Amino acid sequence: MVRGVWAPLAVTAAGTVIAATTALALPAALAAVLDAVLAGEHAYGTVAALVLVLVLAAAAEVVSAVAGATSTASATESLRLRFIARLLSLDVARARRLPAGELANRLVSNTATVGHIPLALLHAMTGILTSVGGLAALFVIDWRAGAAFLAGVPVAAVVVRLFVSRVSDLYDRYQDAQGRLAARLTDTLAGIRTVRASGTTDREIARVLAPLPELSAAGHALWRAQARSVWQITLLLPLVEVGVLAVAGLGVADGRLEPGQLVAVAGYTALALAFFEQIDMLLDVAHARSAARRVGDVLALPAPAPGTRPLPDGPGALSFRGVTVAGDDAPLLDDVDLEIPAGVLAAVVGRSGVGKSTLALLAGRLIDPDRGQVLLDGLPLRELDPRALRGAVAYAFERPVLLGDDLAAAIAYGLPGTGHAAVREAARAAHVDDVVRRLPEGYGTPPGAAPLSGGEIQRLGLARALVRRARLTVLDDATSSLDTATEARVTLALTEGMRGRTRLLVAHRAATAARADLVVWLDGGRIRARGTHRELWRDPDYRALFAAETGSSARTSSEEEPCPAGS
Repeated sequence: MVRGVWAPLAVTAAGTVIAATTALALPAALAAVLDAVLAGEHAYGTVAALVLVLVLAAAAEVVSAVAGATSTASATESLRLRFIARLLSLDVARARRLPAGELANRLVSNTATVGHIPLALLHAMTGILTSVGGLAALFVIDWRAGAAFLAGVPVAAVVVRLFVSRVSDLYDRYQDAQGRLAARLTDTLAGIRTVRASGTTDREIARVLAPLPELSAAGHALWRAQARSVWQITLLLPLVEVGVLAVAGLGVADGRLEPGQLVAVAGYTALALAFFEQIDMLLDVAHARSAARRVGDVLALPAPAPGTRPLPDGPGALSFRGVTVAGDDAPLLDDVDLEIPAGVLAAVVGRSGVGKSTLALLAGRLIDPDRGQVLLDGLPLRELDPRALRGAVAYAFERPVLLGDDLAAAIAYGLPGTGHAAVREAARAAHVDDVVRRLPEGYGTPPGAAPLSGGEIQRLGLARALVRRARLTVLDDATSSLDTATEARVTLALTEGMRGRTRLLVAHRAATAARADLVVWLDGGRIRARGTHRELWRDPDYRALFAAETGSSARTSSEEEPCPAGS
């Protein structure tokens, strides 16, 4: 990837150097032709030199333009790959706090701007060298003309410096407002059914477009800043040029300079002033500074350091030792010690917000604890090679996203080469095979074209976890959208069909907890109790966790008797 960026950039650099050299040679070549004509001499040689300079300049421009475009495309591609890699390496909790629309804006727009920086800097440096070369040529021809030029440079430099600084700040405001608008639009599109069902379309449009006044104000301020600086530079530079030409003209009148040298002075003055006239380049630099800060903010986010140790074969014993995860106001988990023996089905229960999902995320190192450690078969997850860990731990989530070209690929996601028989076996275990086969294209149906309910999508997510046959399977509220009968069948598959493999299940129904070998009751980020469902049912507070369930499956006729295992 580095060669893909630097090789065409090197070609561009060579082309721009040749273009700058020919630009510096052109005034001298014109002067030589003019002096030869005025002197009545044959100008064949000087004309040939002039034509050669023009041909070289044109060829260098074409080569540098093509190579520059290639370099910019390669730099943008490389930066986007780094951006995506950094996002996907973040822990899940941190990544979910980043607005999707804002990230999309930075990935698509800002990286393209930053990818242009190497080429812009190259052109800027070439412009500086060309201007310095033009100034040096002025001093060689007539030191008085060079001194006249230098008299106006400090003022022009101050104007340019203030312009870049002012525009950079305005670009920051513009990009921030644009990012907030993109984030709001993404959120609205994700919840479009809620918007339509609530009849709040007009209010939602107003919410999405709320950053527009700030965006407009920043845009207009950019135009005003550009207009103000342009007229200042446009007024100043011609004055400098007139002053230099006046000095050179007096030199011709005094006989100190030849007419051709006056033409050369005019050309070199234009070259020396060229850097200050490149407003578009200055805008690119200012825009790039703003975009680079926004991209850099994401690239600077700390990612969990990957481990290097392999994970040897093991039964899947899971351990939490002194685990604490900080929250905004209070710990999500507070000094949790928990041993989940290999091969058991462990259900985690508790009220909303007590840390159940946090515990599930820790089990496969989707997040890291702030204190303590999580171990799989006695090895700390922080030390394990990520590929080995991903192969050992499978996840199913409450709201799975189906990734892949078709439903078969969505189930086998992460396991390339999985056969169709294995995919169907997992789908049958998740009780979704009949649903998929009823679709017109069956397992070849693209996920976005499949008319699936929330429960059916959730079962496909379960199948995706089951097909991995991992030593540890974590189900984070992965059966919440299933009806009672379907959940009972799926839970039976988890208990009987996966016997001998460790399963960690976030449960909300008493019937699910009743089938678990071990129930872990979380309360306030701590483990309040652990045991079997039958043992814990004696506690009225435990029974109250399931009091909201419909029907009587979570209740017994006598509060002193445990809930039957099959409820």
